[in-house]
Amino acid sequence: MSLFLFLYMKQLNFSGKLISLETPKVMGILNVTTDSFFDGGSYVTDNAALDRVGQMLDEGADIIDIGAMSTRPGADELTDEVETARIEHAVRLVHEAYPNAPISVDTWRASVAKVAVDCGASMINDISGGTFDEKLIPLVGQMQVPYCLMHTTAKPDKMQQCTDYEDILADMLKFFGRQLEKLHQASVHDIVIDPGFGFGKTTAQNHFILHNLDAFKVFDLPLLIGVSRKSMIYKVLGCTPQESLNGTTVINTIALMQGAHILRVHDVKEAVEACQLMTCPRE
Repeated sequence: MSLFLFLYMKQLNFSGKLISLETPKVMGILNVTTDSFFDGGSYVTDNAALDRVGQMLDEGADIIDIGAMSTRPGADELTDEVETARIEHAVRLVHEAYPNAPISVDTWRASVAKVAVDCGASMINDISGGTFDEKLIPLVGQMQVPYCLMHTTAKPDKMQQCTDYEDILADMLKFFGRQLEKLHQASVHDIVIDPGFGFGKTTAQNHFILHNLDAFKVFDLPLLIGVSRKSMIYKVLGCTPQESLNGTTVINTIALMQGAHILRVHDVKEAVEACQLMTCPRE
């Protein structure tokens, strides 16, 4: 079957719970890290993490995305053991407290993904698109969980040194095509594409991609957008990540206008409101 004939069902299967993508959905970020660029260290205690998840669910989050290792530009890589321990504890904690909440885990390691799913996660969000750990894609196929395929050029400590492209959109489409073929061969079915804003891209390149999201419709797959409080916003506005909520909402709205299916955000309430306004009745 030709890769470009793939048609996705407009839903994701989270361990039997189906989430429709007929209307945009919001993925709330829970970083149990000490060094993430915006909220590192804020949710490292059990009470803080659970309070944060409860708040995001109350505000309308459809998915909770748990990350245990910072992937900000220049971030150091954690050992497998440290990331695994953090993820295992966080996923168990959240799943036990909120058993009906769909949990995604932000990792590129197969070993971490396996532990996460065993503990209650039901989606893998891979910043490497299967390029950092060749065991991950086959494992996702075995586990039969949704998979977010993101584009990047290198690991976080090097990616901003790797921003040269012959043709950025063409290069990204080739990347996705190669990795989607691997996913197809591994029998992975629920696939989401993420352009990877801020990962191996300059500010200008990020904004060029934002205004050309139609290019990714060739794959006929759901599109996840993760721009929350990133440098493509605060550098342009001359402010800090803490001051970039309004800019984030603007960029999210631009993405929604071009057909984004999932917004990955720190600020759930504002993203939910943007989705509601984009999909309100027009008659």
